[in-house]
Amino acid sequence: MSQPFRTGTRYESGIWSGLKLELQNDRILVSSEMLLQTVSSAIHLGGFQHASHIVNWKVPLDYSGDRPADDIVRQLRAWSCEPLRTVGLMTAAKLTHASITEHRGDRFNMLCCTTLGTRNAARAGQAREVFSAYEAGTINTIVLIDGQLTEAAMVNAIITATEAKSAALQQLGIVEHDTGEIATGTTTDAVVIGVSQRPEWNAIHAYAGAATSIGCAIGEAVYATVLEAGRTQHEP
Repeated sequence: MSQPFRTGTRYESGIWSGLKLELQNDRILVSSEMLLQTVSSAIHLGGFQHASHIVNWKVPLDYSGDRPADDIVRQLRAWSCEPLRTVGLMTAAKLTHASITEHRGDRFNMLCCTTLGTRNAARAGQAREVFSAYEAGTINTIVLIDGQLTEAAMVNAIITATEAKSAALQQLGIVEHDTGEIATGTTTDAVVIGVSQRPEWNAIHAYAGAATSIGCAIGEAVYATVLEAGRTQHEP
């Protein structure tokens, strides 16, 4: 686990050839030499898709866009990123404080990257005023798996990642500002699961809950990266 962008601009996976992350001015660009199957709650290219790139775009703290999907597509084109092969996220968190960890697993390898800002921390289950515009803040978690998962397991991975994020926020003591209750996330969190689906692994993971080796690894990675990014979010 580390925060490589506090001292540099490039991170290459030590266990997944061709996977790299780069800090480029106002964004983190994740690049894979192979096309990944993804499932996400991303602003752009969400749901089940195929992508070779993921962009986590830092927007101003006062950003409040009515059409964030259009804004990010416009930016992708300006950056010469192919919109049909790039998952697009937004955040107002410090990209330099992104936390990254990797794991060699039971017939899979995994990288997890989390950026975190909690000024719009919220507790799911509480009544609140809803809004139509995108509000900056956000915990964005990217989990990339070199392995084979069923689509059901990919959805299961989102559940496990979300549970781990909420547990980490509890450990950090992050609260919803209006109520003082422990937050379960922010109002605009996103999760991306990307899977290589390489048949060379010869093992299809059908589940990704906490009782499985892959689910346990996802939970540990998300928990650790949320803790690290959360503990350092106010540091320069």
